[in-house]
Amino acid sequence: MKIELTKKPKNVTIIEGFPGYGLVSTIATEFLLDHIDDIEKIGRIWLPEAPAMIAVHKGKVVEPFGIFYSKKYNLVIIHVVTTVFGFEWEMAEAVMELAKQLNAKEIISVEGISSAEIGEKPRAFYFSTNATRLKKLKQIADAQLQEGIIVGVTGIMMLMGERKIPVTAIFAEAHSELPDSKAAARIIEVLNEYIGLDVDPKPLLKQAEMFEKKLQQLLTRTRKMMEEQKKKLSYVG
Repeated sequence: MKIELTKKPKNVTIIEGFPGYGLVSTIATEFLLDHIDDIEKIGRIWLPEAPAMIAVHKGKVVEPFGIFYSKKYNLVIIHVVTTVFGFEWEMAEAVMELAKQLNAKEIISVEGISSAEIGEKPRAFYFSTNATRLKKLKQIADAQLQEGIIVGVTGIMMLMGERKIPVTAIFAEAHSELPDSKAAARIIEVLNEYIGLDVDPKPLLKQAEMFEKKLQQLLTRTRKMMEEQKKKLSYVG
């Protein structure tokens, strides 16, 4: 594992998003990259053991582990578009090493979380290794996470949060089967208040609404096809 940086801003806040439940973290971090005006790429994390895969977005190659910076917010975003299954500990160590190099004030993990029932607006839960940040989030998010299992890089980051760098996690209720833009929009809303961003989540909500309409149409067509197929089979039988 190796970290390459072209700039080393100091006293930053780091947001990291590793693909997980409902792809909420990936959607949220990509949305931030697209909607923060002064965002720039300042580095990458090399992990040769990771899958040999890249993404292409708007005609450009997307780094599997890209590091981006906004001077306006003194914010570093780690955007990940590949799985790190089997290498979670290495990636968590990489995030901590980056935080050390940049003298980070805080590491924020954003994630989707499963829920038995999701209302019209997904709830946002939070957890932090720092008491002051817990108090602040209590005024912003819906509830502190009291019970649950946190897996992957975020879970390991919680264990590493005792290393003098506060680690905070913001979770939004999500559907595991689908990319959940509504949950990602809820994450953006919390981040706006928590760290003072000014990013409008409405495009994400609109995207979610359009996706849900298309999904509903698809399900309706599928049901009709299954009903017609059953009728044909009954005639044959």
